[in-house]
Amino acid sequence: MLFYSLISSLILSVFLLFISGSESVKTLKHLTVRRGGSLTVPCLYEEEYKSHRKYWCKGEHLILCRTVAKTNTRNTGISVADYPSQNMFTVDLKNLQDSDSGWYRCALEIVGPDVGDSVYLTVSSDPAVWVENSTVIGQEGGGVSVQGFYSSGYKNEVRKWCRVKTWSCWSVGRTNTSQSSAVMITDYSQGSFRVEMFGLQKSDAGWYWFSAGGVGVTVHLTVTERPTKETTTCGSGKPMESVEFCIAQN
Repeated sequence: MLFYSLISSLILSVFLLFISGSESVKTLKHLTVRRGGSLTVPCLYEEEYKSHRKYWCKGEHLILCRTVAKTNTRNTGISVADYPSQNMFTVDLKNLQDSDSGWYRCALEIVGPDVGDSVYLTVSSDPAVWVENSTVIGQEGGGVSVQGFYSSGYKNEVRKWCRVKTWSCWSVGRTNTSQSSAVMITDYSQGSFRVEMFGLQKSDAGWYWFSAGGVGVTVHLTVTERPTKETTTCGSGKPMESVEFCIAQN
């Protein structure tokens, strides 16, 4: 009786480790990319795992997952970069082919069973969703737009624009995200959409994803500082806004 009790406790402990692991690491569930293209997978982790080594493996379950790349190492077309200040690591995948489709995991090494979260990757000549540019740059106080598309099979599916850092999502229409910034999503109902972000703040920078019916593609936003006006005294001791203004005054 004691033996069975010990076995039950052991099984429960292992089960709880796997459950806690799925909460300790988080990534997207289904990503897609065009054959021959590139994709970045963002993976979030909890504060306590900053110093742990991260890796990318192929397989749905950790026990059968084959390691493909780790942080500080580079495989052909695959690299893993850790950003401890953001509690995130990313997996860059390049020149993807149909044979690369399948289950993968964002995982990290700990004492005991490793922890991770799984994502399914679909590579095809006609992806369910795609965007014109997977990297966009905007200026603080300004705006950016992302032009994207979805296949006819997803025209009746829910389409969303989401932020990885907060796991918050927006649907079609305008949403004020803070006192000065907003997101506008326009769906043209003909297989295309546009996401516009206004009043950008430095804190808006980071990873986003667009999804239709649960299938997504990632986009990275960089927000640069607002330029400061250059001033010159023009030899008069009074500040002027530009050299051109100085010339006009002389």
